[in-house]
Amino acid sequence: MPEGAFRTARPQRLVVMGTTGFIVPSLEHLLEVGHEVVAVYTQPPRPAGRGHKLRPTPVQEAAERLGLEVRTPRTLKDPEAQAAFAALRADLAIVGAYGLLLPKSVLDAPRLGCINLHASLLPRWRGAAPIERAILAGDAETGLSIFRMEEGLDTGPILAMRSVPIRPTTTASELHATLSRLAAEMLPEVVDGLAAGTLHAEPQPETGITYAHKLARDEGRLDFREPAAAIERRLRALNPSPGCWCEAKGERLLLLAGEVVDREGEPGTLVELPFTVACGESAVRVTRVQRAGRKPMTPDELQRGFPLPVGTKLG
Repeated sequence: MPEGAFRTARPQRLVVMGTTGFIVPSLEHLLEVGHEVVAVYTQPPRPAGRGHKLRPTPVQEAAERLGLEVRTPRTLKDPEAQAAFAALRADLAIVGAYGLLLPKSVLDAPRLGCINLHASLLPRWRGAAPIERAILAGDAETGLSIFRMEEGLDTGPILAMRSVPIRPTTTASELHATLSRLAAEMLPEVVDGLAAGTLHAEPQPETGITYAHKLARDEGRLDFREPAAAIERRLRALNPSPGCWCEAKGERLLLLAGEVVDREGEPGTLVELPFTVACGESAVRVTRVQRAGRKPMTPDELQRGFPLPVGTKLG
């Protein structure tokens, strides 16, 4: 930690709970400012890749690198798991993109309760996929909310909130990284305020509630009858996962990036080379594409090995 950097005056016993890489910067920063992380909870390793080998979560990898105790229960509903959590005698639990339900006994176990790092301006986009849903909806801004957890879905009172813009070129991966860093920046002040008893939560507004339902894999299938602006947002929102795709000459193509252009034609038809496809309104000029089993490439590179003439219909 740089000389003169912030360091907490009240070290707390913390439990950190997460599965994706979203909470990793927060985990690292909490240690840097002087807190004690007594355990890290994450989901169990899952099969991945061609060999289906078990792969630990990004949170488990980070925790092991930092020399922290890692716990990977499949559920927190059974009494043994709840007793093990309570035995940690934590002051506070910090949750971010964990993916498991926390029963009331777990929520009540830490002295200061449990708080959640949520990637939206609550109550907008409660739920599993707030970053992607905000981009899909064409929102001009989103942000990071830190709230006290209760039994409802992201319904708890707000402890801190900051907004960030969603620019016309922002992808889900870029927004994920921005909000992950913002969470790490905001969190130490929140922990210190809770420990000192000087930070008080405000109830969420009762208006403006929307839900960010979990992404389904088939949401990546492009329907070119939609307006080009909606298609372009989908390319950014589903980057990198689950990805957007269409079919050409019986092969699946991943469309990684594109831009709206003023062209017209039968929706789903290539109207200009190397890869401009007509939509229900205007067209999308694809700027990055990937064939199955290949590396990402430009449309010009695609045309050299997989030529698609003007008039090609994409399925």
